[in-house]
Amino acid sequence: MSGQYVLELHEVDESQGAVVGGKGANLGALARLDGVRVPAGFCVTTEAFQRVVAGAVDSRLDELARLAADDRDGIRTLSAEIRQAIEGIALPDEIAAAITRFVVEGTAYAVRSSATAEDLPTASFAGQQDTYLNVVGAHAVLEHVSRCWASLFTERAVTYRQRNGIDHRAVHMAVVVQQMVFSQAAGIMFTADPVTGNRKVATVDAGFGLGEALVSGLVNPDVFTVRDGEVVAKTIAAKQLAIQALPAGGTEEVAVDAGQQELPALTDAQVVRLVELGRRIEAHFGRPQDIEWCLVDDDFQIVQSRPITTLFPVPETGDQANHVFLSVGHQQMMTDAMKPLGWSTWQLTAMATMFEAGGRLFVDSTPQLTSPARAAFLDLIGKGDPLTRDALDTVLDRGFLPAPAAAAPVAGGPPARRASGELENDPAVVTELIERSRTAQAALVEGIAGKTGPELFDFLIEAFAEHKRVLGDPLSMQAIMASHEATWWLNDHLLEWLGEKNAADTLTLSAPDNISSEMGLDLLGVADVIRPYPEVVAFLQKAGDDFLDELPKVAGGIEARDAVQAYLDRYGMRCVGEIDITRPRWSERPSTLVPLILDNVKLFEPGAADRRFEEGRQKALRKEQEVLERLRALPDGEQKVAETKRMIDRVRIFIGYREYPKYVIIGRYFVYKQALLAEADRLVEAGVLRDREDIYCLTFQELHDVVRTKQVDERLLAERKEDFRTYEGLTPPRLLTSDGEAINGAYRRDDVPAGALTGLAVSNGTVEGRARVILDLAKADLEAGDILVTAFTDPSWSPLFVGIAGLVTEVGGLMTHGAVIAREYGLPAVVGVPNATRAIRDGQRIRVHGTDGYVELLD
Repeated sequence: MSGQYVLELHEVDESQGAVVGGKGANLGALARLDGVRVPAGFCVTTEAFQRVVAGAVDSRLDELARLAADDRDGIRTLSAEIRQAIEGIALPDEIAAAITRFVVEGTAYAVRSSATAEDLPTASFAGQQDTYLNVVGAHAVLEHVSRCWASLFTERAVTYRQRNGIDHRAVHMAVVVQQMVFSQAAGIMFTADPVTGNRKVATVDAGFGLGEALVSGLVNPDVFTVRDGEVVAKTIAAKQLAIQALPAGGTEEVAVDAGQQELPALTDAQVVRLVELGRRIEAHFGRPQDIEWCLVDDDFQIVQSRPITTLFPVPETGDQANHVFLSVGHQQMMTDAMKPLGWSTWQLTAMATMFEAGGRLFVDSTPQLTSPARAAFLDLIGKGDPLTRDALDTVLDRGFLPAPAAAAPVAGGPPARRASGELENDPAVVTELIERSRTAQAALVEGIAGKTGPELFDFLIEAFAEHKRVLGDPLSMQAIMASHEATWWLNDHLLEWLGEKNAADTLTLSAPDNISSEMGLDLLGVADVIRPYPEVVAFLQKAGDDFLDELPKVAGGIEARDAVQAYLDRYGMRCVGEIDITRPRWSERPSTLVPLILDNVKLFEPGAADRRFEEGRQKALRKEQEVLERLRALPDGEQKVAETKRMIDRVRIFIGYREYPKYVIIGRYFVYKQALLAEADRLVEAGVLRDREDIYCLTFQELHDVVRTKQVDERLLAERKEDFRTYEGLTPPRLLTSDGEAINGAYRRDDVPAGALTGLAVSNGTVEGRARVILDLAKADLEAGDILVTAFTDPSWSPLFVGIAGLVTEVGGLMTHGAVIAREYGLPAVVGVPNATRAIRDGQRIRVHGTDGYVELLD
């Protein structure tokens, strides 16, 4: 039954990854393509691996699974023992015979590992297992098959699987044995630019001899860049070494003749021909490829092709035109991947049309960038996030989009005043808007009650339309723009008149009606209730998810429970990443708040919330008086005072409301979620779903179909779960073009000290302290004077702001939530600092320059 253990390459295609591994399946598929030459060979199947290896290492795999991914010593020792055990196993006669039947004595082979979890569309596992070149003779082939099996347990491969949550038993090893190619040149081709992501640009790395010299990093390659069938850039390296095959087997390093070292390994014509071949391979697999190639007598042979898994996916628009997409996550301060129910619900409730890619949402800005209003649009973007503005300028400077048409002349006199300019400085406007929102929320709760099945989805579709109507309320939009424009006016004019940077930061301290800042202050009130009860404090230090049920059993527990519950009644719909409906809310996981409550008990005295708010209000009043007095001394001082006073009143009336629409959105989302989870429970009870949270892997429309048909595609659910794991590892760019190019922009500043981290100044002041790099709100543990360093802060982080001295984030803009709340609390803050959570160590002393927009590393 040798067919169970060995398959020839021409018998294999990409559907047989479980049998011959990812590499073998891809090579089998390539061998079937017209015009693609693949060295002849065969695959030793995973069935052979399982027969020989599985039982021999089972107990060690249990031990391996218990090791932490960062236990390098433990992994190194145990993986070495496993490899040694595998290489010491004698192959059964029938397996050895099945392999050697295909080995021709005197012929050299490349023996290559092919794991079932490598060269996949979602994970390449590149470089995790071993390849052996120029293996001669049947005995040597068998020996190297065993070595390939053992390479499944190299330290790097084991660590990779541990970190990615992959069960060691779920991965099996096949081996590809191919006739050796003795190439004059070899290298790697990427059918998309691996750095920028541009799908229309291919890059080719090339060197003399066998490709192992490039793969192992022994030499710098020649690098060719190809676009539209033409070499548009190239760098020819001095290639001092090459790897060549030895006649008796194995390889050796050889010196390249001095006269040949700086000659190109390929001609331009050969490079273009190679890229054309790569495009055919890419078209077959349906995604950009990382391809290893060899050149023999002016003929290219392909020895491996795998997907490039690090590229960010491109939104699909259904046309071939150029598009420029802007990240919604950067604007919403939530750049994590979302599950399908999350992003599809946001799509259906958002005011703008959005496209999904990589579990994130993007807005197509092409219409604005090709309209006569381009300059105004760029100015608006630049006020909020200079990095996004720079990324847009980069794309536009290349002529990626056509220049906008000239603006049509405006007939009938001067242009109308902007909508926000027509709004009176009247606090009653905000009161009315909040009451409208509460009325709409109550109607939603009443209307959805008792709705199930298709009737529920019919109701939700109507509710989504009402959702957008509430968000699009013209008065609400006017109020938001009034706060933005007043902020910009104050910062621009007071800088011009008084040389004062970001004056609005102080003038907006403790502004009324800011639901996000109230959320932080109200948690201080919860701490005031708990602080007098040491048994409650001790209990919370060990609290689990059910702590609210257990609290009444300790002294003061009823009072503590009631305080926490009252907080949840108002804010329990919130959570980190709250724009994703699938994220667990505080009401669903109240233990998330426990570390914040304990920090507040430790760091503050009773009554801190009221004192803090009043201190901010007084500081803002003093700043107002100071600014107005200085303005009176200037030419036309009284006019400047009148204009400035009007804008100060304006910003203080409306800046707090800036946070309220998000609160409304999240409140409605929690109502939607509760109804959908109740429907999921009915599907589980009916045997349609295995788990209620499986609905998160379906879009809203797909879930509607499942409810209607009582049928679900299990394979689709599995694919979505795997996709999400992949998307979690991707970093979304601020800007993405339809060519796939990812651009994050640069600050292009020369006023930052050497070694400092550049960002965007969003809240005035300078503070020095200990950096606390916190990526999970539930793991916060602060001391007085700490500076929060994190990736992003949506409104759910506001309760943490009351206990910190400063803020640094990787994502953010002038008017994003984190910046608004930092100003509200008077925290020096710098946002949009690239790679801040990696460049700053937890515990490191830093100095945050919130006025000038940079962070100094002090030790």
